[in-house]
Amino acid sequence: MTPASPDLDSPATPEEAGFDRKALGRLAGAFAAQVDAGRLPGAVWMVARHGRLAAYDSVGRLDPRRDAPMPRDAIFRIYSMTKPIVSLAVLMLLEQGRLALADPLGRHLPAFAATQVGHEHDGALELAPPAKPITIQDLLRHTSGLTYEFLAPSRVRSAYNRARIFGRELDGPAFCTTLAGLPLMHEPGTVWDYSRATDVLGHLIEAITGERLGAYLERTIFGPLGMRDTTFQVPERERGRIAEPHATDPDTGQAVSLLDPCAVPARDSGGGGLAGTVRDYVRFLTLMQQGGSLDGVRLAGRKTIEFMTADHLGSLPVAGDLLPPGHGFGLGVAVRLQTGVGTMPGSAGTYGWGGIAGTVFFVDPVERMFAILMTQAPGQRIEYGALFRNLVYAALA
Repeated sequence: MTPASPDLDSPATPEEAGFDRKALGRLAGAFAAQVDAGRLPGAVWMVARHGRLAAYDSVGRLDPRRDAPMPRDAIFRIYSMTKPIVSLAVLMLLEQGRLALADPLGRHLPAFAATQVGHEHDGALELAPPAKPITIQDLLRHTSGLTYEFLAPSRVRSAYNRARIFGRELDGPAFCTTLAGLPLMHEPGTVWDYSRATDVLGHLIEAITGERLGAYLERTIFGPLGMRDTTFQVPERERGRIAEPHATDPDTGQAVSLLDPCAVPARDSGGGGLAGTVRDYVRFLTLMQQGGSLDGVRLAGRKTIEFMTADHLGSLPVAGDLLPPGHGFGLGVAVRLQTGVGTMPGSAGTYGWGGIAGTVFFVDPVERMFAILMTQAPGQRIEYGALFRNLVYAALA
């Protein structure tokens, strides 16, 4: 019988977890080499299979400005790894009958009832009402027509930048009112385009529950799962545990600027505001792998987790290159469609996502395995995410 969760204080041998010891040991060597080369400050990773902990290790320094080694309980800015947690919180409200995925967004957040689509013609932006409204499902699967301002230049994304929608100075209502007044990039329900949709979902949760997002997540997810270090505002007393990046990108020489996780945000960003530890996120991933329950705590039903981690795009086109080849998208996570096509090994049905500062996870239901890597190396995040996944799969016995 599979244990409820991997014991992070008593790891199994690699062989007991179904790995080749020598191959799994390459993880430490590969990431230590990147630290020694000055490209990576430090990293923490964890690999578990069949409920057994196979690897839980760290290399490098917590902060390149200090000599302190990277501890396994370091706090990282997880940015978009916030999204799967918030997506699960929305689906928990679905289970309570407080919303439906087919609901028009404007039913819950009226400002979005009048949002228009921006069509570019001959260099001009023409506005028109959408053919159909944004739904809650559209927000969860990034087919809402919303976008991110840092993607390929366009007139709509320029409007996002002018509105400074990326700032943390706006509270939830002001953020949504501002965003709803900007044009959509696409007709809702027609194109996958990575976007600020999960920020909207965060405020949707607040509107339905009457609680601030962070307080709601603490009460319903973090507290019950024992995720004691996951928060939108790290206490100042814990600042010494925060992992920091190199001051400049080692490849481009450009300055690296990340959010201050101890600062008080005007709103809790459902799309990218959380900070936390590998240990905490392992609790969340174990819950997901166990079908919504963990150590006697049930947050969601088994079929809800299956629904969340299934492909919801079908034949819809994908904008940009953020969604890897061979993948669809579920409700908050990318989902692998087949063993081939992708540029990294994996099983059909594997799901996961990452954060822009260098954190990434994946769950492979076929292998009964999940793994997580946390760094603070924004410019190298894709490279290190691929290195991590390649080495983990190569180590399977």
